[in-house]
Amino acid sequence: MGRYTGPACRLCRRSGEKLFLKGDRCFTPRCSFEKRRNPPGNISRRRRRPSDYGVHLLEKQKAKYIYGVMESQFRKYMDEAFNTPGVTGMNLLRSLERRLDNVIYLMGFADSRKQARQFVLHGHFQVNGRKTDIPSYSVRAGDCVTWRESDKTTEFFSDRTVGLPKRPVPAWLALDISEMAGRVVSLPSDEDLQTTLDSRLIVEFYSR
Repeated sequence: MGRYTGPACRLCRRSGEKLFLKGDRCFTPRCSFEKRRNPPGNISRRRRRPSDYGVHLLEKQKAKYIYGVMESQFRKYMDEAFNTPGVTGMNLLRSLERRLDNVIYLMGFADSRKQARQFVLHGHFQVNGRKTDIPSYSVRAGDCVTWRESDKTTEFFSDRTVGLPKRPVPAWLALDISEMAGRVVSLPSDEDLQTTLDSRLIVEFYSR
């Protein structure tokens, strides 16, 4: 199955909570989830209580929705997490957080991870001075993320960088406002990882 291209708010309704897939709109009364919270589909055929499998599956799907990762990619992250020393769930979330599109979103250069992925694919960003157009690129401690030089004189660049930072930047990242560049200070610690996801349920889903 290809990438989901339907309404983003439908995924929030399916998950039963806000996943903040549409950037600033999710923080306003215009958010569709605020107007209609019930899950999509036929209400009469919906189970009142999800099974254990359903609970585990939903948590895995939430992680895929949030980071915009497809199933084959997610399985690779999961295999890597199983083979890395430490807590498997934390290893998984740490790998997802280190994606280049996620880093650009966290630095405030994009309103959502989906928008950040598009910016990366269009070649607007460099890592350590080299053009990088792979959204899944995994950043390392010490990496410097900058805009492409030719973008800095455009109106597009001005629109994307005015008023930064728009939201708090995680401690493992550093944003240089004067240069409009970001640096990876360290790998994300357990406290920096996605708190809305229960990684234990995801690990249990793949451990069946």
